[in-house]
Amino acid sequence: MQPLHTRRFPWNLDWNLLRTFMVIVEQRGISKSAVFLGLKQPTVSAALKRLEETVGKQLIVRKPNEFTVTRAGHALYTECATIFGAVSQLPAILEEEVAELRGHISIAITSSVDCQHFDDVLSRFSQAHPSVTYSFSVFESEDVENMVSLNRASLGICLLSSLPKHLDHAILYKEYFGLYCGPRHHLFHAEKVSLGDLEGEPFVAFQTEDVGGPLEEISKLRARLKLSRQWRGVSSSLNEIRRMIMTNIGLGALPVHVARQDVEAGNLRQLPPYTDLPEVSIYLLSNPARRHTDAERALLTAINKELDATGIEERTYKTL
Repeated sequence: MQPLHTRRFPWNLDWNLLRTFMVIVEQRGISKSAVFLGLKQPTVSAALKRLEETVGKQLIVRKPNEFTVTRAGHALYTECATIFGAVSQLPAILEEEVAELRGHISIAITSSVDCQHFDDVLSRFSQAHPSVTYSFSVFESEDVENMVSLNRASLGICLLSSLPKHLDHAILYKEYFGLYCGPRHHLFHAEKVSLGDLEGEPFVAFQTEDVGGPLEEISKLRARLKLSRQWRGVSSSLNEIRRMIMTNIGLGALPVHVARQDVEAGNLRQLPPYTDLPEVSIYLLSNPARRHTDAERALLTAINKELDATGIEERTYKTL
């Protein structure tokens, strides 16, 4: 039998402290958390102290210019996020007895996902179920995976460095990345551009182009072309990479099918090579451990049905 103090723990715990702690970890500090929660800083500090006293563990190391979540803190954060994810589902679960499909679908997504097949499914689904609501939150790919893992999102769409064992995953579509310059770059109006013209050119990069990252193939392409060894600009947002290319901070890689409209409008120019470009897969993620609502289950079924019907070749966006 559990000790009495262990059995009484969930009854004695102030559950609001868990929410506050989760925000502190995600905001990486007491001051930012206070602003986020609309509270005074001493109030947030006191809440953290109370929680640490309740659990009997130091959760965060707080020193000048240092913010470190302890091992116990990481474990508690994971549980807090799971609890938050379960509680956030309650309104949708309580709506399930209504004949008309209702509920809210939260989608964690990486920036500038451009997939006609997904958009078609979403359009048909929204027309068929007008009482379902949606929220799209943009994150880096790693954070998308975490949001789905922690039950904080109905589904996720992102790049993957490796396939997660605990999540359901399917390739939503494939895209190719080409190299581009903007109208202020000296190669933009050149009659002809050779591979040798690119040597030593400064570049801008996605944060996930590092070795082992989902866009590692882009860094390999830059190495083959002998571009500058150090990036001049970096971002996790495709729109900001596009901005840096167009303002001539450096050359940069973009999905060919996404950049095509800018090329046709004269905002970008694609540079060589034009074949054997980096191929990248964009994945659909869902959590089998999540108690999916009827609305979430119906949308996932519709998406997977579309993927089965079209095949990967049709969902691969060509370079030309």
